[in-house]
Amino acid sequence: MRALDYALREAWASLWRSRGASAFAVVAIALAMIVLGALLLVTWNVERLLAEWSSAAEFSVYLRDDATSEERGAIEAAIDESGAILARQYVSKGDALTRFRREFAELASLTEGFDDNPFPASVEVRVTPEAEADGRAEALVRRVGALPGVADVRYDREWLARVASGLIAIRGVGFALALVMALAAAVTVASVVRLGLHARRDELEIMHLVGSPMTFIRGPFVAEGVLQGGVGALVALGLLWLGFAVVSAWWGDAFAVLLDGRSLQFLPSRLCAALVAGGMAVGGAGGFAASRHTT
Repeated sequence: MRALDYALREAWASLWRSRGASAFAVVAIALAMIVLGALLLVTWNVERLLAEWSSAAEFSVYLRDDATSEERGAIEAAIDESGAILARQYVSKGDALTRFRREFAELASLTEGFDDNPFPASVEVRVTPEAEADGRAEALVRRVGALPGVADVRYDREWLARVASGLIAIRGVGFALALVMALAAAVTVASVVRLGLHARRDELEIMHLVGSPMTFIRGPFVAEGVLQGGVGALVALGLLWLGFAVVSAWWGDAFAVLLDGRSLQFLPSRLCAALVAGGMAVGGAGGFAASRHTT
């Protein structure tokens, strides 16, 4: 504890002495954490939405305009006998038109120029989570799609899988960019800490001569990097929160429409803590790399 207390006191003193150079290191770490935090913020909200959609996945069976009542009955019977559904609902052509005008009021005028109702009747089916997991839902979709009277079948899971795969690709690119910026930030921290090391060169030589433990010699430089990383990460979180508040205030209603009435959420506390810990780790790595020159 004595070594930790000494390292922190010396680190704060060094940060104040070289506050101009330390600001560059803090900014470099803050930029890296902003990139990573923005990526986490986007993927967190998208993953939350995908999880809610996946828990209530459904498929829609669109009927041909000339489908007979017997064909519709056969379709509904096949769905009911599958044992893979939670509920189903028949939506007539009129109901489909009414729903469109209600949910997309700004586009309702487009439907007034048609002589006939352009929306098909459909059967909307909500499947069980077990049926999704074991493949029965997909099998049911294929079986129903081949029945007479069916014009098309749209299954949520198919495009949800495409969105999820696209999210994985975006996350990979974002993490690679954040890693490059974190390495650059660590180099910046190492350079700043090394300046302080050179300024205290005579003092360090004396500490070596009198046999001071290595924790007392290297500790302040590692602690200085950790503090720079922590401050940079906190600055990044503050800027992310400010940007999030601005986006929510200006475009919150538009996002609510895209997200089916759900609002955007800021990063949970565990991810905020992980960002701060990551910034401190980057700074600590830079400080440790610089402190190796004390030997």
